[in-house]
Amino acid sequence: MKTLRRNPIFLLAVCALTLQLGLNAQSPALGNAAVAANARVPALFLSDVHLDPFADPAKVARLNAAPTSEWPAILSAPDSPTRVQEFAALEEVCPTRGNDTPWVLWLSSLAAIHADAAHARFITLSGDLLAHSFDCKYKALVPGATPADYLAFTEKTVRTIVGTLRAALPGVPLYVAMGNNDSGCTDYALDAAHDAFLGLVAKIAGEALPADLSATERATAVRDFAAGGTYSVPLAGVPHTRLLVIDDIFFSGKYATCSGKPSTLPAAAQLAWLAGQIAAARQQGDLVWVMGHIPPGVDLYSTARRFTNVCAGGRPQMFLASESLAELLAQNADIVRLAIFGHTHADEMRLLTVESSLAKAGAQTSFGVPLKIVASITPINGNRPTFTLASVDPVTASMVDYTVVMASNRTGVGTTWAPEYTYSTTYHQPEFDSASLAKLIPELEGDPAAKTAASQAYLRNYFPGDISSVIQFAWPEYACSLEHDSARSFAACACAAGK
Repeated sequence: MKTLRRNPIFLLAVCALTLQLGLNAQSPALGNAAVAANARVPALFLSDVHLDPFADPAKVARLNAAPTSEWPAILSAPDSPTRVQEFAALEEVCPTRGNDTPWVLWLSSLAAIHADAAHARFITLSGDLLAHSFDCKYKALVPGATPADYLAFTEKTVRTIVGTLRAALPGVPLYVAMGNNDSGCTDYALDAAHDAFLGLVAKIAGEALPADLSATERATAVRDFAAGGTYSVPLAGVPHTRLLVIDDIFFSGKYATCSGKPSTLPAAAQLAWLAGQIAAARQQGDLVWVMGHIPPGVDLYSTARRFTNVCAGGRPQMFLASESLAELLAQNADIVRLAIFGHTHADEMRLLTVESSLAKAGAQTSFGVPLKIVASITPINGNRPTFTLASVDPVTASMVDYTVVMASNRTGVGTTWAPEYTYSTTYHQPEFDSASLAKLIPELEGDPAAKTAASQAYLRNYFPGDISSVIQFAWPEYACSLEHDSARSFAACACAAGK
């Protein structure tokens, strides 16, 4: 505990949480079970924190003027008497679809992480650290601020998230990816090269990498992150395995530079970088994990909401503008052991597979690449906050199992955290690997009425704390999206399922 007492950010966080929440019955320390499993590497997966420093608008002026070291104290102070009215007025100017993560909820998350993930060997944070409508809210509350002021505020927000998370699990390496809300200008926007926001965040991310990383590798990671949001580093505790981090905002059809100009050049450069890193890993005999934010494949939620008729020739909504990322990963499925993404705020699984046309061109033979979409901390969609405790085989670099830990409410006030489900016991599969998913997903596809225990479990766990999701009304099509990541193969599956 000496390390925790020396860290002022974590001390303030814990004190504030104890005073405001009355810390008592947090969930059991699931990390002990991970330690008991021989030769398994425990890990913590997080995504979509969306910390909202504007939740109490009256505090924003002080946050804007204060250094990062003072943020926990400011955020932990009692709410202003007019908080509810001022936040409602802010929502009128900058509408969002709900409330992002307030400080009290982030403190509750940190306390649960400290208790349950104490034995984690590494942490992944797959993007979207900043709240929705971040730029709009800042400009509304800090009139006259310059772009440099705004950039400094985004940096302090990221540093607060990363700093408090590292303090909750001292000495545990943290791997950070950027999401579509993580920008120094606006949502889905970054400059095509040497973006100022990425340059600032690269230093924060570099400090969180493993302590035993060589100076050369750390410097290279920081340089690559600053240049384009990518980096390649060894995966802590998993020998001969590299984690390749990308910023796949550049692959989105919504992407533009900070001046508002669309460009395909950054995506092409990032794809070339990723292909080169995978080739280098193959040559060195290493295995690979890939982490980004926006997953490849079909966005079934948006497709269903728009009533797109793919069987009449309509194109399904895709998460990314092209299928090149999914194709690259699937073609290297023999060494890419896991892909981690976020963005949907839901708990999802996918299997990236090679299309038959690509297979004929000489793609590697394998079941495919297991893809885990990590559910969010933010409850903005009405979901309950969650984080994921994973167990990794250090020999095969496969994720053996995982448990999703869910909050009892969406506020952080009086919140307890408990396991929602464990993959192995819920789906009766030995590992979260390509072979197991190649068996499980066709079973889900073959159950169009969602009658089986596996289908019911997936529907229940997809949207933490609430089964009333759109996918229950489009289950056959959603099940198709789990392993048909191209528009063409998805349409073929979905139309066959509808016959």
